[in-house]
Amino acid sequence: MNKDLVYEVMGRTALLTINREEKRNALTQEMISDFLEYLDRVEGDDEVRAVCLTGAGEKAFCAGADLAGSLKGKDGNSPSGPERYATLLKRISRFPKPLVARVNGPCLAGGIGLMLSCDIVIAGNNVFFSTPEVNVGIFPMMVGALLLQNVTRKKAMEMVLTGRRVSALEAENMGLITRAVEPERLDEEVQKTLKLLISNSPTAIGMGKEAFRVMGGLPFDEAVDYLCQALARVASTEDAKEGMKAFLEKRPPDFRGR
Repeated sequence: MNKDLVYEVMGRTALLTINREEKRNALTQEMISDFLEYLDRVEGDDEVRAVCLTGAGEKAFCAGADLAGSLKGKDGNSPSGPERYATLLKRISRFPKPLVARVNGPCLAGGIGLMLSCDIVIAGNNVFFSTPEVNVGIFPMMVGALLLQNVTRKKAMEMVLTGRRVSALEAENMGLITRAVEPERLDEEVQKTLKLLISNSPTAIGMGKEAFRVMGGLPFDEAVDYLCQALARVASTEDAKEGMKAFLEKRPPDFRGR
């Protein structure tokens, strides 16, 4: 493992920090491999119930791919840079544990995809968001799949066609992020959110995330029927029984993730 991506566990939360401040926290292919390995580690650790993703310093949350090497084609049987990035987006989007993006600086290009793959995004209201790929003759292809899931088509097209900067407050209003807060309150708000996440049932969260992911591609009637079946499955878990019992006994639940 290199030190460009730092992995720490604090209590029931795993912290992943992109640690290339001098390069505006741009992603390399090696970092993407580390990302995937750390996510595997988190998923296999029952003590960790949530993940926080952030960038080092304040120059950027993530400026996307390091253009010096990440756009190279295949090297023998190895996947290309874009293929590695696509794999990471899919892995994060399907991750069973909740992920919170702490956006502490500008978020650009592939960094937008990284951020949107997370479940909750909290940003300082002094940062901005941009997909400036058109300025260098390319296009935010994989990022587009996530943009169109989170904002309207018109807003998404304006971002990708013009590359203009979107303020944090505008990003919140258009659904690009969850919440914009004063920079001095960023850590407090992130910690509040993580505290709520780790106190809830990991079983319900994991099953609920998967159900919502599948449901998103179904027609309405099929989605409702699928979610009805999913509710029956989650209601049969030990965590659900413990939650109901704790509610009736007026005490905090002791969720075990089963």
